[in-house]
Amino acid sequence: MSTPEDGPAPSAPDPVRRERLLLAAALAEAGPEAATNCAGWDARDLAAHLVVREGRLDAAPGILLSPLSFYTERVRRRTARAVPFDRLVERFRQGPPKFSPYALPGVDKIANGVEFFVHHEDILRAAPDWEPRDISPALEEVLWRRIKIARFVLRKVHVEVTLVQPDGRSARVSGRGRGTRGAVRVHGPVGELVLWALGRRDVAKVRLTGATDAVKTLTETGWSL
Repeated sequence: MSTPEDGPAPSAPDPVRRERLLLAAALAEAGPEAATNCAGWDARDLAAHLVVREGRLDAAPGILLSPLSFYTERVRRRTARAVPFDRLVERFRQGPPKFSPYALPGVDKIANGVEFFVHHEDILRAAPDWEPRDISPALEEVLWRRIKIARFVLRKVHVEVTLVQPDGRSARVSGRGRGTRGAVRVHGPVGELVLWALGRRDVAKVRLTGATDAVKTLTETGWSL
């Protein structure tokens, strides 16, 4: 226990800021032409995406809205060509510009925890000798609090999906409704559940349980974010 003479206890490092720095380091180490688990993207493409996402407000809507994605992709490609890779990585490492919504207090933790974690894993797990890394409890908690993003990603899946952590905590992310064909429980650590839900099913270490037909329907359904 600290005393007044000791001063305040140091605060825990911000898990999202730490993940940003780790992602920047992974990009720099991999190099611009390194493969990633983002289909069709190398590390240069991914770095450009991260910079455009935070720094080009005109291109941001196309990240989630398909009718506008052509413009976002045009800006990303132009950025990847025009800006040297090491400068892209440094821009991302430094954080969003002051005018960016991502620079507002609290937005980083809400909007970037899942994004940075998934793209960090996109680099690490594209290597042939990759192994799962340890994730801090603080980052795990950030990821779990945002796990409901899976509801948007899985909105067209006709199976009731519940994500289950090893400690028993669970979240239903694809609900009951007309056309639902059974229920599946997806078991794994929170990082693996996030990767699975966001379309990285080939590399996510999870276990599916449920009726055979429901599991088959789920595994044959495609989705991504």
